Amino acid sequence: MQRSIFLAALAALATTSAYAQSSVTVYGRLNASVERQKGDGDSLWALQNSASRIGFKGSEDLGGGLTAGFQIEHGFNVDSGTQSQTAFWARQSEVNLGSKTLGTLRLGTMTSEAYYATADYVSLHNHDTGTSADALYAYVGRNTNKVAYRSPTIAGFTADAAVSLNEAQAAGERSHDLALNYSAGPLHIGAGYEKFGHSNQFAVSALYEMGAFTFGGYLQRDKNGFSTPSNTNPAPADIGSRTTWRLSGMYAVGAGEIHANIGRAGDYSKLANTDATQWTVAYNHNLSKRTKVYTFYTKIRDDGGVYGGDFSSLALGLRHNF
Repeated sequence: MQRSIFLAALAALATTSAYAQSSVTVYGRLNASVERQKGDGDSLWALQNSASRIGFKGSEDLGGGLTAGFQIEHGFNVDSGTQSQTAFWARQSEVNLGSKTLGTLRLGTMTSEAYYATADYVSLHNHDTGTSADALYAYVGRNTNKVAYRSPTIAGFTADAAVSLNEAQAAGERSHDLALNYSAGPLHIGAGYEKFGHSNQFAVSALYEMGAFTFGGYLQRDKNGFSTPSNTNPAPADIGSRTTWRLSGMYAVGAGEIHANIGRAGDYSKLANTDATQWTVAYNHNLSKRTKVYTFYTKIRDDGGVYGGDFSSLALGLRHNF
């Protein structure tokens, strides 16, 4: 009897220890704005969702410097309550195994690290979401069926590499994704490369924080960036190459932030009249570390219709992180 009690106590202690070494975090964002939108001669009032999501992430200390982890993230529309993507966990669903000295192996669905390294944060005012999101950047890679590796940080450098396996994909093509980031105090530099079928892109970015001012920008060169393969169109048209750039700036004053950014895409070499310009001016007012109200005006001039046509929006929004 005493032996049974002793074994039960050991089992309870082992269970408590295992739970103590693991953790799960619930997080998310709700971001919505009232907008007056104009496009192709039409205008309307809209309650616009901007990348609202809820996520769960966790990790477990396996000992010996190893950590197992996971992250799942669901996107939804604040205005209608519906999911914002075709798959429930389309924003992210990964399991990973990491070491501080050897890096991290990641398996699942995840956004391109080449995108995060170059275009994600450059627009600054609302990250890269909603109607003021960057319409000109060529996102070439695929997010699903990924096998990825992230290096440890060495002298400020971090590297990422991923391949999206070709199961059930057009023409059996794999998608490849490479990224390199460097941070040193106020300076942040990134580079990214993606390839999928006959489409590829390479971009570099830089962001510098100088007191109340922040300046950023990227330069991208892509081939067939807006003519990528799909299951319904495995051999899209060859429209050639083009160069795209974006510059942005922010001035912080008290709880407020004044933002401006402009982007320009040149013509594709094999498709005339495909140049476009996008610019945004915005003001954010931070009510707390997690909540802000904002307003912006954004405009896209797109004579060729490659990026969805001419568009503009005047917005007043509220964003809350949890």
